[in-house]
Amino acid sequence: MDADALAYLDSLVPIDPLHQPHNLAGIRALQQVRPDLPQVACFDTAFHHTLPPVARRFALPRALADAGVLRYGFHGLSYQSIAQRLPEYLGEQADARVIVAHLGNGSSLCALRRRQSVETTMSFTPLDGLPMGTRCGAIDPAIPLYLMRERGMDADAVSDLLHRQSGLLGMSGLSSDMRTLLASPEPRAAEAVAHFVYHVAQAIGALAMALGGLDALVFTAGIGEHAAQVRAEVCRRCAWLGIELDEAANAVHGPRISTPASPLSAWVIPTDEEALIARQTLEVLGAAGSGYGLH
Repeated sequence: MDADALAYLDSLVPIDPLHQPHNLAGIRALQQVRPDLPQVACFDTAFHHTLPPVARRFALPRALADAGVLRYGFHGLSYQSIAQRLPEYLGEQADARVIVAHLGNGSSLCALRRRQSVETTMSFTPLDGLPMGTRCGAIDPAIPLYLMRERGMDADAVSDLLHRQSGLLGMSGLSSDMRTLLASPEPRAAEAVAHFVYHVAQAIGALAMALGGLDALVFTAGIGEHAAQVRAEVCRRCAWLGIELDEAANAVHGPRISTPASPLSAWVIPTDEEALIARQTLEVLGAAGSGYGLH
């Protein structure tokens, strides 16, 4: 990371206003304290470079695609972490048709074949796809236009609404935290949870189409690893795909949460994005890493 790289990444803040400014602020702060220390950026979009053209493009004029308005996908560090660990859990099925559900405050799904990304739910920005903690996920693209024309909202107000006031928080009016919603007796909390589960299951069906079938489903991240009730409801909605849930295994968070006889296996596998970032950083620094005490 140097001045040119930082300047370029500054230009991408409008694509990811929730994350990018804070990431860049941390880099600049460390540069002030340790200007001699090399910093390496590991990108959440990189894992999805294997998306086929039919999955990468929007139905927009070609000039916009040529200018970079494409589906990039996110949570790639998490998906790569899981992809590297799949053989430990799935054995020979690791290279089969797998959907990974990264469910947390930010949520997305990724379809893997041969442990490579072939489809994902986030797209040009992390706002698309599943409903999340405070983000709306996929909505009619005309809604922002309606809000600006009929409600008098400017672009900043619409962005704040879609990024920070929507999702589980907006629907429930209570919290963006799934733990709070699951513990609440409020009907609106249950409605927000049901909405989340419905759209996760719906997206699993869509990604199974992209894979031409499904052999394994993996849950990861905060909700995916710890919310047994959410996993159970998702699996029940996906019973048509062949999932037979093992209630006892699910209650203790797996790792396998489907029955031995289940045609489609389901798993809970912890993600470790930090370890992946550390390994990638060492790989980028290469031989120079030893000079900085990196072993």
